[in-house]
Amino acid sequence: MRDDDASPPSKHPKLWKELRDYSILAAYLYVWFTALLFYKSAILQADGIDFVPWTFAAIKALVVAKFMLLGRVLRIGDGRGHQPLIVPTLIRTFGFLVVVGVLTVVEEAVVGLIHGRSLWSSIAEIGGGTLNQAVATTLLMFLTFVPYFAFRALTDVVGEGTLVQLYFAPRHRA
Repeated sequence: MRDDDASPPSKHPKLWKELRDYSILAAYLYVWFTALLFYKSAILQADGIDFVPWTFAAIKALVVAKFMLLGRVLRIGDGRGHQPLIVPTLIRTFGFLVVVGVLTVVEEAVVGLIHGRSLWSSIAEIGGGTLNQAVATTLLMFLTFVPYFAFRALTDVVGEGTLVQLYFAPRHRA
């Protein structure tokens, strides 16, 4: 059989894996963002302010998950296989925090321009509009990313699917 007679390998398994990874990451982020927004809503309601942006959590989770997958394609924080797991975890967390931060600024600027706002007023609203809220948002994003990248770093050591099987497959008693 000649090489040119062979059919090209199917890209569907890779597409499904990417879609699965995106869905899992978006769901993980949605849970975090919903919890944080629920907390913010509870605080504001205590002061008599109604605040319930539940669709915001879903949209933000989908956008941030896409940004994180772009960062993974760029291999941010990779190449630290010989170091303790905390090193790649923290490097990826900081690296992805920067990527998500930069892409969020770009996203907000574009959305603001589409809605007729100035570039600076759009950027100023990121993280709630004040320095304290921006710092708090950054810290919460950092804390959101650490478990995800710790899980990813451990997966790099034990192999793809092993942690999922350990956490979700039934164990048999000896």
